Order: sequence, then C-alpha cells, then structure tokens
Amino acid sequence: METGRSSESPEVPKKGKSKTPRKPKDSILKQKSPAEFFADNKNIAGFDNPGKCLYTTVRELVENALDSAESISELPVVEITIEEIGRSKFNSMIGLADHERRDEALYDDFETAKAREKRLAKEARVLEIQAKNAALGKKVKDPAATKAAKGREASYYRVTCKDNGRGMPHDDIPNMFGRVLSGTKYGLKQTRGKFGLGAKMALIWSKMSTGLPIEITSSMNSQNYTSFCRLDIDIHKNVPHIHIHEKRENKERWHGAEIQIVIEGNWTTYRSKILHYMRQMAVITPYAQFLFQFVSDSPEYFLYLPSAPSPLSLLFPPLKNVTIRFTRRTDIMPSVPLETKYHPSAVDILLIKRLITETSKQTLLQFLQHEFVNIGKSHAERLIGENLKLIAFICVRFLDKIKLVGSMAY
Repeated sequence: METGRSSESPEVPKKGKSKTPRKPKDSILKQKSPAEFFADNKNIAGFDNPGKCLYTTVRELVENALDSAESISELPVVEITIEEIGRSKFNSMIGLADHERRDEALYDDFETAKAREKRLAKEARVLEIQAKNAALGKKVKDPAATKAAKGREASYYRVTCKDNGRGMPHDDIPNMFGRVLSGTKYGLKQTRGKFGLGAKMALIWSKMSTGLPIEITSSMNSQNYTSFCRLDIDIHKNVPHIHIHEKRENKERWHGAEIQIVIEGNWTTYRSKILHYMRQMAVITPYAQFLFQFVSDSPEYFLYLPSAPSPLSLLFPPLKNVTIRFTRRTDIMPSVPLETKYHPSAVDILLIKRLITETSKQTLLQFLQHEFVNIGKSHAERLIGENLKLIAFICVRFLDKIKLVGSMAY
C-alpha cells in the first residue's frame, strides 16, 4: 500500500527580527565651509531668485570696478554687457547635444503655441493700456514688471564687466575670486565692498545654475603682461579650482580688470531695476563713465512706438537690444577715503590683544598714540596712569608682551 505524500508544503519558520540591539551611531560633528554656508543661504547676499541674481551680479561687478578705479585716483570707465544665451548655444557650451523632446508635457517649461499666442496678446493689451494712461499723465506700472508665464524655460546670460582700475596681482587672482571671505577691503574705510563676498557669490551662483567657470583678465600699471585666469570654486572646501592661470602679452599697455561670468537669470522681470540702478550710479558718481549694453539674439515681442521722440519712447523702450551710455559730467574726483583707527571707547579685550600682537611700536605710549584715534601724548599718559594695572595684566597675562610694559617711558 502506497503512502501518499501530503500536498501541503512544509512550514518554513518565519525569520524573526533580530533581538540584538542596534548600536547607536557615534555623533559625528560636521563642519560647513563659508562657501557652502552661503550657497545654502543665498538670500543673505541678495541671490533669492534668478532675476535678482542677475541684478545683484551686475551691482557687485560695477561697484568693485568703481572701487578699483578710485583706489588709484583714475576717472572710472566701466563697461557692462549682458548677453542673452539661447538654449542650443548654452547646451553646446556645456557639451550637451541638442535633441527633440519626445513628451513635451513632462517638462515644466512647456508652453503650447496657442498659450504663447494668448500670453503675447494679453501683454500687448496691457502695454497699450499703459501707453494710453501715460499719454494722459496717469501713473503707470513698468511693463517689464509683468509676471513671467509659469514654468517657462530658464534663461542664461553672459555678464561682462570691464574697468580701468588698479587690476589684480597675478598670484592673488584665484583667492580673490575663489575663496569666500577673502578680500582686500577689511578695515575701517569707506568702500562699497566690505566682506569679500559679492563676486564670490556670483561665482557660486554660476557654479550652481550653469556649472561654467568664471574668466578674469587683469593687468596692473607696472605690468607688461595681462593675467588670464579661468576658475570655479570648490564649494565644500572653499578653495579655488583653477582651469587656466597664465600670463599673456599686453601690447596695448591696458590696466584694469575684465570679468566674464555665465549665470541663470531673468532679464524680462528685472530689466527695469537694472536700468534704474545704472541711472542711479551715473547720478551719484558724476565723475564715472558707464556703457551698458544688453544683447539678445532671440526675437522678442515689443510695443511699436513712433520714431518721433516722445515721453512714451523713454517709458517703453524696446525689449530687445539696449545700449545706454552715461557720460561723465565732471573730471573732479573725491579724495580717496583714508582708513580710520579704532576709538578707545569701542574696543574689547580681543581687539586689544590683536592690536598689541600686530603693533610695531616698542612702548605702550607709542602704541596708544598710533593705534587709536584722537589720543595725543598727554591723553595717552593719563590713560596709562589711570589703567596701568589693567593694561599690564592684559599685556603679560594674554600676550606675553613684557617689553611694552617694561618700557613705558612717559
């Protein structure tokens, strides 16, 4: 008699969860570099959105150019150019081959021909109404402030700023552009730049939005060559990543700097703000000459206006190419601002420690007169007599500057 096998499969014991307690992960301290911090918090430096990034980049480059020219008492000549880069040209710059999209609806920037026609017609009606209101003397909004269509393609721009300023030493160029919080303007001095951040933030934004490096050409008065540097920034290490750094022949004996950077931006929305900024700079720096250009290869819609000069042609300039020259109105430059010294009522122990460490003076009397403002010899003697014990304690305890205390000849 044959015994039949059971059709039921044998029970497989379920794997239970391991009762071994998991080892807690060791707490690991992580550190952010200054470049990484500002890349994560771009809004601190005025890089909130593509439009504002374009506006802030122009501002930083123009103000650096003015500071550079003023530092050598040279009448500033600043040329700023914004060149719009089409999608196919940008793809070729980053080494990406153009291809047709198979499913347009997958892309956020998709806009049908019908939707584009409707949007342009609506913009035309708005501009026409604004033109009529302007003719009647009513207050109108800038047409460039119209909100862009949601989900449209990002635009890319090459921003170039050229000046006739001091220029930069050949070996210092990488750190001046590729290391955040590395600058030459630290100190109590009235300059437009202060923290060594503006141009570096433009480079960080370029790295994040396009991945393309910045190009710097510079030459100083005493140099018979120009320095050319192409670099980007290692955001995690806060160090420059140099592609090319070489010396080239300077036949024209030109001095100054030319900076070229490719970033994502929005000219349509921030056009009026950029032009208004350039007009303001021409007013507050009458000794400077500015040349501003916007170059676009793509055809853009603009309101047709009669060729006869009228206030409307100034209010609604074409939305395509723009060239504006602001000529200087005076050849008299303000004197170069002098670096001021610290006031004794605004110092702390840490600052006193640093000043004593860096001073070249041999006596405490000389130190007080040289490192602080509004302290003469008699005032310094009174300060030493009043605070002798405290000053001696700071010098000996924190700085080991016994020589200063021992040679207080006053």
